[in-house]
Parts: sequence; C-alpha cells; structure tokens
Amino acid sequence: MSAATDAAPVTAPGNPVGQSIRDSLVIARRNLIRMTRIPEMVLFGVIQPVMFVVLFTYVFGGSMKIGNTTDAGVYKDFLMAGIFAQTVTFATAGSAAGIADDMQKGLVDRFRSLPMARGAVLTGRTVADLVQTAITLLVLAIVALLVGWRTGSADPTSVGEILAGFALLLLLGYAFTWIGALIGLSVRTPEAATSGGIIWLFPVTFVSNAFVDSSQMTPWLRHIAEWNPFSATVQACRELFGNPGVVQSDAWPMQHPVWASVIWSILIIAVFRTLAVRKYRSASI
Repeated sequence: MSAATDAAPVTAPGNPVGQSIRDSLVIARRNLIRMTRIPEMVLFGVIQPVMFVVLFTYVFGGSMKIGNTTDAGVYKDFLMAGIFAQTVTFATAGSAAGIADDMQKGLVDRFRSLPMARGAVLTGRTVADLVQTAITLLVLAIVALLVGWRTGSADPTSVGEILAGFALLLLLGYAFTWIGALIGLSVRTPEAATSGGIIWLFPVTFVSNAFVDSSQMTPWLRHIAEWNPFSATVQACRELFGNPGVVQSDAWPMQHPVWASVIWSILIIAVFRTLAVRKYRSASI
C-alpha cells in the first residue's frame, strides 16, 4: 500500500462550508483546464445536439401534429425546448465517464491524501460539467435561431422569462450530472460508465412531451410522460419561451411546470448527491 492510501485523511481547519466551497472550486478549475487542453471534448459535445436540431427540424417537421396543425414552423418552435432539455441531460454520460476515469487512474487516492473536503471532488467535477453544458447550450441556441426558432412565437415573453427558461435547463442538467456521478462511481471502466450513463436517458427523454404532443399518447403512457421530471422542464421552458405546444393536462406538473421543474431538480440533487458522496467515501477507502 502506498503512503497516500495508508495515511488517514487530514482535516483542514477553519469553516467546513467555506473549505468545501474552496476545494470544490479548485477541482472545478482543474477539470476546466483539462477541458481546454482537450477541445474535442467540447466539439463532440456540441456536434451531437446540433445534429438533433437539424435532423428533427427537417426530417420530422411537417409530419408531426402540434395542436391542430402540422405546420413545420410550429413544430420547429415546439421542438427546441425538448432539444435543449435533452442536450443538458445527455451531459450525464460525460460526467459518469470522467469520474470513472479518475477512479481508474487512482486520482481518488491522491485526493484522499490532501486536506480537502470529501465531497469536493464530486462537486468540483459537476460544476465543471455544468460550465461545459452552458457553453454547449449557448452554441445550440445560436444554431436554433439560425434554423428559424423564435421565442414568443405563440405567446409574448420577456428577456427575464427567457433567461429563467435557460436557468431551469441548467438546473436540470446539474441535477442529472449527480446521477452520472453515482454511475461513474459504481462501474469499473469509463466505457461502462458511458454506456450506463446514457442508456437509461432514452426512455426518460422520449417518453415525455419533448418531441411529440403527450396528449396524443395512450392514457397510461401519457400519465408517465406528464409526471416525468424531464417533461416538467420542457413544459416550463415552452411557457417561458412563449413557444407553441404547451400541453393542457390535469396533472399537477403540467399545470405548474416551473415549480415542478425546480422541485424535481432539487430533489434529484439532494438524493443523488447524498448517494454519490456516500459511494465515493466507500469506494475510495
């Protein structure tokens, strides 16, 4: 055993909360520097959602019925909230793979020998992933504008509401990175983490109101879609962006999507951060 693994964890003096924040920022900075040195990580992360925008807009546009119309322009505005939400949640796979890679390389043992907060390694990683997600979301929004997406196409909206919509997207993305963190700590290789981090996202994103009007689904599937945390954020963004396709439903998340989105995201963070930090402690002993 190395001295790094044999040594007892050192506890830094001072305010534990302040120490945890500082340590998390240090780890986040480390991951952001690594991201700048491997620009293809950002490039590939941007290409996939851009492809989704183009393919869904021009392949499915005109064939999907939104409300009482199959107009391609209406579907384009309906679609974008779903694509935005899908993009931020698919960052989960990158978080899972990155943490699994750090575990495999033995960085966990090195961090354990330092006087730092235990949860800082995971928090720093998720914050860095959130920054990368924000960059991807910005590029995607520009591409969406280029292909014809417009806010306020169905209802008037304001700059504040638009920014609130993007804030909800980032909050959902951050919540899902904690699920990715738990997956990354639970598998042995980055390859397994990538697969495990993305395979469950397909039913979450497609059994929702992201790409189709959920009111046209069979009753049992519609109920699942309406209570899907992903659907709540999509519905909230459509309302805040003033886009068409806001589903009329008796389900509470669809009637109060902004509150539902916030509650779901905070609940996911609380549950999966607790589980991930606990897993990190046991995995690194």
